[in-house]
Amino acid sequence: MKDIGKYKVAAIGDQDSILAFNALGIDVFPAETADTVAALLDELAENSYAAIFITEPAAELVKERIAFYREKELPAIVPVPSIKGSTGMGMQQVKDSVKKAVGIDILGFDD
Repeated sequence: MKDIGKYKVAAIGDQDSILAFNALGIDVFPAETADTVAALLDELAENSYAAIFITEPAAELVKERIAFYREKELPAIVPVPSIKGSTGMGMQQVKDSVKKAVGIDILGFDD
């Protein structure tokens, strides 16, 4: 198991949605274009970030890049709603992860 003390936490997304993360001591990185979000994900993954919160709209722009990192041990990439509300992406990923781990949909969410 890795020493978690050397890792950091970040948030990526539009400025208004991620500003509150800064108050929690989380590093914030405003980004709203696919190129910028993808570049930030790569940079943060290479620089000791163990968890990256990303707004659902930003995550939608880089689904393939997030899928790449899902195969890695770190970082954990967690989609969160933006200030405009949830698209359901984050809950769908939780549902998919549980289904993959257990073999069936035990959460019972509608698709």
